[in-house]
Amino acid sequence: MEDKELKRRFYPESNVGGFSHVDGTISFFNHLAAIVRQTDTVLDFGAGRGNAFLDDEVDFRREIQNFKGRCRHLDGCDIDPAVLHNPSLDDAKVIVPGEPLPYEDNRFDVIIARWVFEHIDTPEFVASELLRVVKPGGIIAATTPNKWGYIGLGARSVPSRLHVRVLSRSQPTRKAEDVFPTRYKMNTARALFKAFGAGADVFIAKKASEPAYHFGKPWIYRSVKWMNKHCPDVLLPVVDVYVRKQ
Repeated sequence: MEDKELKRRFYPESNVGGFSHVDGTISFFNHLAAIVRQTDTVLDFGAGRGNAFLDDEVDFRREIQNFKGRCRHLDGCDIDPAVLHNPSLDDAKVIVPGEPLPYEDNRFDVIIARWVFEHIDTPEFVASELLRVVKPGGIIAATTPNKWGYIGLGARSVPSRLHVRVLSRSQPTRKAEDVFPTRYKMNTARALFKAFGAGADVFIAKKASEPAYHFGKPWIYRSVKWMNKHCPDVLLPVVDVYVRKQ
């Protein structure tokens, strides 16, 4: 069965509006909607090709993720040149891993990083660069897999060369161009506190959304939904991170 059919079956409210009460994207961006002001300069770190806006079929979820026109200026950067064609940005730059971000100190009021931290090779360097370019009192907000969550544990058990094949079966709607190597060096509370250091306040919330990896099987979907509700916090699959620069 398709993901959309399974969601409507197991979350009846998604038949109206297209999303459930545990939609992780909406919960994360609702927090950001309360933070971002029209006068803010915002950076989408790891903005990519804009798949959240190009591929999402749910109007409300697509719109709540798009801050273009809702802030003073929306910059975006990524190591993938596809970012240059991202339609949701006011300005886009290609960055090189290990090199400083191409922005001046204290430029941004808010930095957003969705599904990026799991791909970082140099946590301390990246954290220092994000802290450099965000203003004092500014917020770095990220959503990323929990290294010790059941999805993170499962993903790390699959060899990198098989990631695209496994994801194409477990997440049929996931496009191959949106699959990147994972490192999980910035995906635990300890790693995040170490990376951002004493110059920031770090707040971490673990959560679970609708089942994402289910191979189109209703029994797997039902089992994962049950596990999301009953498993301890340490095994929850997603971490939302909010860092306030002091």
